Amino acid sequence: MKRSFPMQFLDTSVYRGPNVYALFPVIRHTVDLGELEEWPTARLGKDFVQALVAALPGLEDHGCSYREPGGLIRRMLEDEGTWLGHVLEHVVLELQGIAGYEVSFGKTRSTDETGVYDMVFEYEEEFAGIQAGKLGLDLLHSLLPEKLRLSDVPEDFNFDEERDQFIRACQSRSLGPSTHSLVKEAEARGVPWIRLNEHSLIQLGHGRYQQRLQATITSATPHIAVELASEKDETNRILGDLGLPVPRQALVYRLRRAIAAAERIGYPVVIKPLNANHGRGVTTDIQNEEQVEKAYDKAKEHSDGIIVETFLRGLDHRLLVVGGQLVAAAKRVPAHVKGDGKSTVEELVARVNEDPLRGVGHEKVLTRISMDAAAERMLSQSGMTSASVPEEGAIVYLQPTANLSTGGTSVDVTDVIHPDNKSMAERAILALGLDVGGVDFITTDITRSYGEVGGGICECNAAPGFRMHVAPSEGEPRNVAGPVIDMLFPKGSPSSIPIAAITGTNGKTTTSRMLAHILKMSGLTVGQTSTDGVYIDGRLTVAGDMTGPTAAQIVLRDPSVNAAVMETARGGILRSGLGYQRSNVSACLNIASDHLGLKGVDTLEDLAEVKRVVVEVARDAAVLNADDVHCLQMADHCTAEKLCYVTMNRSHPLVREHIKAGGTALVLEQGINGGMITLYDENGHNIPLLWTHLIPATLEGRALHNVQNAMFAAALAYHMQVDLENIRQGLRTFDSTFFQSPGRLNVYDKHPFKVILDYAHNPAAVKMVCDVVDRYEIGGRKIVVLTMPGDRRDEDIVEVAGIAAGHFDHYICRRDDNLRGREPGEVPGLLKRGLLEGGVSEDNIELIESEEDANQAALEMARGGDLVLILADHVTRSWKQIIYFQPGEDVVSEQRERPAIEVPEEFVGSFSFSDDLELIRDERGVRIARESDD
Repeated sequence: MKRSFPMQFLDTSVYRGPNVYALFPVIRHTVDLGELEEWPTARLGKDFVQALVAALPGLEDHGCSYREPGGLIRRMLEDEGTWLGHVLEHVVLELQGIAGYEVSFGKTRSTDETGVYDMVFEYEEEFAGIQAGKLGLDLLHSLLPEKLRLSDVPEDFNFDEERDQFIRACQSRSLGPSTHSLVKEAEARGVPWIRLNEHSLIQLGHGRYQQRLQATITSATPHIAVELASEKDETNRILGDLGLPVPRQALVYRLRRAIAAAERIGYPVVIKPLNANHGRGVTTDIQNEEQVEKAYDKAKEHSDGIIVETFLRGLDHRLLVVGGQLVAAAKRVPAHVKGDGKSTVEELVARVNEDPLRGVGHEKVLTRISMDAAAERMLSQSGMTSASVPEEGAIVYLQPTANLSTGGTSVDVTDVIHPDNKSMAERAILALGLDVGGVDFITTDITRSYGEVGGGICECNAAPGFRMHVAPSEGEPRNVAGPVIDMLFPKGSPSSIPIAAITGTNGKTTTSRMLAHILKMSGLTVGQTSTDGVYIDGRLTVAGDMTGPTAAQIVLRDPSVNAAVMETARGGILRSGLGYQRSNVSACLNIASDHLGLKGVDTLEDLAEVKRVVVEVARDAAVLNADDVHCLQMADHCTAEKLCYVTMNRSHPLVREHIKAGGTALVLEQGINGGMITLYDENGHNIPLLWTHLIPATLEGRALHNVQNAMFAAALAYHMQVDLENIRQGLRTFDSTFFQSPGRLNVYDKHPFKVILDYAHNPAAVKMVCDVVDRYEIGGRKIVVLTMPGDRRDEDIVEVAGIAAGHFDHYICRRDDNLRGREPGEVPGLLKRGLLEGGVSEDNIELIESEEDANQAALEMARGGDLVLILADHVTRSWKQIIYFQPGEDVVSEQRERPAIEVPEEFVGSFSFSDDLELIRDERGVRIARESDD
């Protein structure tokens, strides 16, 4: 059956950071070709290809799989050609290219569904990437043969007009050329950056070390200096008082005063708005009162205050000063054409605009000349119109100012500027107090001193543009962004806080909390993302599941933070990539079955590929679980300087070889007092770090998964240059209480029975909790409240029940508050099925829908000496329910305090006990004698 649309987007994902497709921002469109699956380019024919290249000539340079210019055209025409999803990929890249973006990466792959493709392409600006996809789709539709063309493609579709509109829209949202040059320079130096709004507000660096830019105004630019530079009359007065060359000037607010000022100053004069920029409203070389009136009206459109000043003859120069030093000088020439004696002005302008260096807005080195009202006025003043034919060699100026934004050109003169003129510019900017400033200086010869040939400062700019310097029309480009970055981040000063990224199926939250605690104990202000919120210096600032890129940005933008711990989950990576470009250290704890069957992640291998992104972005060290084969395989994709393994097996052959080769590792050794976490450093030295039973979170070594989590936290901290004693102290003082680690093996023992609360929600996590429960010697029964999220596969829910089977005496099966697409009773029913298949008697299984009701039933059922395990969804609510529960008097009376005597092991068997004493082990495993129930 034919689809209603020949080609359309079924789904779109925008990845703003490293992702499963690339380690930079990309967009993925799922493209349905519909009936066009039967129409590859060879079948569409040569006319289609030629029409496409005519619309986008730059496609001729695309190498495609041939990796040489012309490769794409060759691919489209040879054999059966290529499919339109692949062609659209190249069209989208080329459209972004003509809008001024440097993008080149793209790939298109078929999916399991016929005619449906995943098209992935690089972007710099999200709006541009999305709009390029839409325009590319329209362009291809418009070029199709009539019988395949979409009925809703307008007959008057004009690609040239749509292209220019697309470019202008992109430019309105893109970083300007000055900001763009600063961002690129920061990237080249490894300084991270974040765009803070839709305009030019940029954060350079992370956390405590951040600096900010808005265009070329920096965090260090004094507000008062900007105000002074904006007030042209104040600038003129301050500079004049210092003996610097400035024109005579008057500030007026009425036309009659403007006329009077012009006569007093003496013609010719310049009239300009008090506080406009980019040459807006400026009229030069005014010779009489009539011209004053016209110029006044033009300036009044931009400001109430009007400046009348001496007209300085000569050429306009921009002198750029950064940090008190002149770093570049450019001669600026207004938009103009050169006559050939045959062509009209309009024809000459069109010819100039054909220059590939000219484009719309700031997309190219030069801006196209526009025949606007200002150009018409300039021509009129010269006694010409756009239809006039200038003599051969005649220069016809079309704009009163030399701004690049109106089609002007620039010539670099940095190497020839006279030292006096250089010193003058530096003094002027210093006098205003600007860290980055531009001096507009008019002189007939920049190579000679202003004291000799005259000239003057007509304006100073607090946010000078960089385009004329980084891409002059003539002369050597100048890296003017470099001195700005040097000023903001002097050599040797940090620009980024250390970032630790932690991923895996289980243990992420606990490991993140352990590491954050270690860093805090070392004196750092830590920003941490986790499944229950964003924490700044240990305080919850944003509640919720905050393990994605948005949460990471919150931490990196906080100016108080000087270390970041990022728990990074699969969901955020799949939705929009990572929220940071690089981490200092990364760890993958394990890969186990969880969330399989969602968003194209169907196998453990798929899951490992997603989580591997976190490891791939590590710069200093990657920490991997040597006991997990999927984690081990990530080592092949690791680019970090160091690789560290964590293993619970002291005889692990690969880890032993890794240590011999100078690699680092955290190994669990067995000693006389139990498990010892041991560090093997770069020199092969084994350093005993800490006995596992001294780490409260391990419940005296019973919780082996928390032993492993502690090893990962120690490994990450070690590679973040944390002192070993601080690591030890951090682990010794981190426990599994609800206060420090909510929902992670929280034990409550103030009832006559013991209660353990945990958030385990996948097979591997449930197995770990069951293993911990097995290590407790319980005199009574073991009761569990069992659940699984509704978005897990049926087989996963049944598997969890099978894992729990045999570990408990009574099972209460419930559902979560959020059914996640399930019917009420469906999850408890699947759990019951798994328990029955695991050999549990139906008499020991109870179905209670609500979490609160299920928890209440378990607590009321418990008696003295029992253990209740509650697998919680709403962790805080469940914990409050546990601690506020009031056991019945019959339960309390069973467990009244009975005197107990600790019995050393060597006495057991050597002495007999009276009939009213019994010998048992307490929770610590120590034998005690207490009064028997008899």
